[in-house]
Amino acid sequence: MATNDDSGTSNENTMILSIRLIRSFEHRNIRHVTLRSIDSSGQMTGSELKQRILTMLPNEKLPPPFKTFSFDTLKIEHYPHQAKSNDVTIRRDGDDRLIIEDDKHLCDYNVVNGTEIAFFKRSDYEIYKEKPDLLMD
Repeated sequence: MATNDDSGTSNENTMILSIRLIRSFEHRNIRHVTLRSIDSSGQMTGSELKQRILTMLPNEKLPPPFKTFSFDTLKIEHYPHQAKSNDVTIRRDGDDRLIIEDDKHLCDYNVVNGTEIAFFKRSDYEIYKEKPDLLMD
């Protein structure tokens, strides 16, 4: 049995979250980043999670527009080992229970290791919900 002791390895006190950065809903301009070493107790608030993601973006291998985009909303896209949405851009249902409020803790949303969370601009999302079309140039 091989073990991996590098800093990217998770243990029982931390979790890894997959963050789906959505810059454009209509053009499906999406990138994924991995957020490691998140306290598994879930005591991090939505505001703290946003700040952690925004702090790491300048150091990620992403196109420049993603590094400076005004992301402002977190929404749980899916939990590990559960069904995914049919919409490849973002899950459009359950906003009342899946959008992470700034003052609430991740444990309030049952966030666990492997949860995928979308990070996007709320005003763009509201427009997309009304008319979920893909624009082709």
